[in-house]
Amino acid sequence: MAKQPMLKFVQIERDMPKKRAAEMRREDFHEIYAEYAAEKAAEQASRCSQCGVPYCQSHCPLHNNIPDWLHLTATGRLEEAYQTSQATNTFPEICGRICPQDRLCEGNCVIEQSGHGTVTIGSVEKYITDTAWEKGWVKPAIPASERPESVGIIGAGPGGLAAADMLRRAGIQVTIYDRYDRAGGLLTYGIPGFKLEKDVVMRRNQLLEDSGVEFVLNCDVDENIFATIHAEHDAVIIATGVYKSRDLAMPGSGLAGIEKAIDFLTASNRKSFGDDVEEFDSGRLDAEGKRVVVIGGGDTAMDCVRTSVRQGATSVKCLYRRDRANMPGSQREVKNAEEEGVIFEWLSAPKGFTGDDTVAGVMVQKMRLGQPDASGRQAPEVIEGADYVEEADLVIKALGFEPQDLPTLFGQPDLPVTRWGTVKAAFQTGATEMEGVYAIGDIVRGASLVVWAIRDGRDCAEAIIERFNSRAAVAAE
Repeated sequence: MAKQPMLKFVQIERDMPKKRAAEMRREDFHEIYAEYAAEKAAEQASRCSQCGVPYCQSHCPLHNNIPDWLHLTATGRLEEAYQTSQATNTFPEICGRICPQDRLCEGNCVIEQSGHGTVTIGSVEKYITDTAWEKGWVKPAIPASERPESVGIIGAGPGGLAAADMLRRAGIQVTIYDRYDRAGGLLTYGIPGFKLEKDVVMRRNQLLEDSGVEFVLNCDVDENIFATIHAEHDAVIIATGVYKSRDLAMPGSGLAGIEKAIDFLTASNRKSFGDDVEEFDSGRLDAEGKRVVVIGGGDTAMDCVRTSVRQGATSVKCLYRRDRANMPGSQREVKNAEEEGVIFEWLSAPKGFTGDDTVAGVMVQKMRLGQPDASGRQAPEVIEGADYVEEADLVIKALGFEPQDLPTLFGQPDLPVTRWGTVKAAFQTGATEMEGVYAIGDIVRGASLVVWAIRDGRDCAEAIIERFNSRAAVAAE
């Protein structure tokens, strides 16, 4: 009888890929985790308990077949593991790097609940697809036959790219329109290289281009361009994401040196490509030699503090109005930031800024947690008389994002939106009330995870393919 290759979580402890030392990773923007060796990946995959009802799979937005590809990895069948992973996830090597596994698959691992430490799902997922690229198993999606229908996608972020991949596999003609000079959206210009090195995104973009996807870049869609896209294609997918930064209306908020997180991160990522970036080169969006204060507690705030460290800031502090247990960002990212020298000021909120023309400090009010608010989380309350000033040369606002006014921008007053400004679209299909117009990702959900955008893109593509097939069947009768 063959030896059981799985269920080894009792004998083998959880073991993440090694992290580079904090003092080393502070010096560059390379990813901080090393790769698994083949033996280590197989060993860690073998810890999976092969649950009859796999909670890891059900808590993954893509419902990835995690137990199956862990078993295939543990038994050395890596190409099959890749094919299984790719079947449900358009970008497994990206999700393996940036998904908050501690809140999704790994956070719901059964053996974690029994005290044995979760399976390192994300690291194995990354290893499988990185190996597939290395071995040449990743191929362009060349359809068996071409179809006459075409789809225009506005936005080259993860949702738009995922939809494009699915549509091209079905032989549909796809054109993606994006305001930036490189495709990828936040994968390219929002997420720093130490979490997602840019060649990982660029090779996916190239693969889509090799599959026949047409990219129209440096295209800021307005009323006229939207009308043209709508007229030229059989369907349109709006996948613009949400880029409008939330602001602070308080004394001193107009001082120089108070910047938006998206501007700061975009400038840094552009420099990683070797671009000339005037705002960075002038020192405005460069943290070098500055006392940096980041306001916010989400993953964008974590990206800002860790980027500031790498740019050579004198000090980096993060203000968050709730405590550590109630912050929305990944706890893993907080730990990484602390290792790199970031100081977190919990239960601290800004009430204004000091300085003449340029910011010199943040007026901070200390908070305590009171009764739960409408979301169920404890609401922060001000502690009277506990205010202080945090000195700062650069303040970065990482307060989240809101949607742009697309009905006005696109000249489409009939495009339905919610009271939050997000586009109203049908669950699963992404269909809006406008004929042939769909919407997916953050522009529908509000600021959310990359993995949800991928899910939306795939679901929407399936709905469009089904619609085209129904039309073709009616025409053939």
